[in-house]
Amino acid sequence: MLTRKKILLYNPNTVFYDMPLALLALGSNLDNDSYDVIIVDGRIDPNAKQAIKNHIKDAICFGVTVLTGKPIKDALEMTQWVKSIDPELTTIWGGWHTSLFPTETLEDEKTIDITVQGQGEETFQELVAALDNKTSLDNIKGICFRKEDSIVKNPGRLLRDMNTLNRINYDLIDVEAYFTKKGKRQFDYISSTGCYFRCTFCADPFVFGRNYSAVDPERMGEEFEYYKSKYQFDEINFQDETLFTYPKRIRKMANEFLDRNLNVLWSGTMRADQAHRMTDEDFALVKKSGLKRVLIGVESGSQEMMDWLKKDIKLEYVFEAAERCAKFDVGVIFPFIVGFPNETQKSLDATISVVKQLNAISPKFETPIFYFKPYPGSQITSEVVANGYELPNSLKEWASFDYIGSAGPWVSDEMYNFFENFKFFLKVGYGKRRPLFYPVQQFSRWRVANNSFGFPIERKVFELVRPAQKLS
Repeated sequence: MLTRKKILLYNPNTVFYDMPLALLALGSNLDNDSYDVIIVDGRIDPNAKQAIKNHIKDAICFGVTVLTGKPIKDALEMTQWVKSIDPELTTIWGGWHTSLFPTETLEDEKTIDITVQGQGEETFQELVAALDNKTSLDNIKGICFRKEDSIVKNPGRLLRDMNTLNRINYDLIDVEAYFTKKGKRQFDYISSTGCYFRCTFCADPFVFGRNYSAVDPERMGEEFEYYKSKYQFDEINFQDETLFTYPKRIRKMANEFLDRNLNVLWSGTMRADQAHRMTDEDFALVKKSGLKRVLIGVESGSQEMMDWLKKDIKLEYVFEAAERCAKFDVGVIFPFIVGFPNETQKSLDATISVVKQLNAISPKFETPIFYFKPYPGSQITSEVVANGYELPNSLKEWASFDYIGSAGPWVSDEMYNFFENFKFFLKVGYGKRRPLFYPVQQFSRWRVANNSFGFPIERKVFELVRPAQKLS
């Protein structure tokens, strides 16, 4: 029997515990008879270095998935450490950051040999075969690599039909460890790649060119029936950019769930215009099939600002979606963004008003508010950079880039303090009802209704007990 060659893959340490779907997709699409895929997750394995060291001797390559921001710090340190142990081992970075900065990543860090751009399954197949057989990388689409003293960027790769890819082999990870970290038996799955839409704050149009591919509902039904029997989960967390792109597909998926008696809850992303295209019968069907919660990005309460962001939705659709989700007892997360360059007080006031109105509709609604930070690859970022804003220019600087928790230079201290108080009292006032804290919750609602946040002693006490955590 032939000895399988090892492929080492690493997921950097972050504060989120979703399953490493990108690495699972890579590993699942390699020849199982030829390669032994080892996935080490810095979030799960307290002895990640030892786990890597145990396999590094026989590995063909060391691959890392990298998201722009704080995960870069661990990815960089681990890659440098791997190279210190085995300087000849090929190191590969993929993910969002290398899709946005393919050549810059190699220019900045000599311990990284290859970067992958965009959808990686087919690219990684070809890359592993070339490394294994010691053949040229010149014709592999979707990579940048070192060649002698130069860096070569090959042409990009078109998005591949997801139905032609292998089923994800979750046995490559310890599924139970993720359930434990999450505190619930929630199963992560991605049923589509890419997005047709053109939001100017998002990097997806840059990475996937507004292309989209999705797994057929019949295949999803078969896969979930298999996964449910094997892993006994209670809930599915869809990681799609836009799960509800085609209502017909979602109807078929819901019927698959019902016909197979899966009896699971599920959550995913939805646009307000997609909700607008759904009927009450559609909502009743998805609710019956287990729909628990959707995420509907609103971004702004101002139609003018929405149009500038190229959301391509009407504000009235947001309220229509909210009312129908409330009618069918579906929870919703409505994210908002404030602090865009040159955003007017009128726009901010509109957002504040819409946030209040949505929270009043259902106790199952949440309205997290984020500050705009220029995420690389987006149209707005290109505009602010052209106007003088300086993005980080090294991996070390990107590792310190907090694109979720902090505000950009366009946000004054006064605005920042207002929204930090607004968010806090909104969460207290409209969060889970707790009888002992009912007076505090009612007073918090009064604060929110009147934008009255003077002497926020409740917030100070809370922060002493539970310090805020950076998320990115």
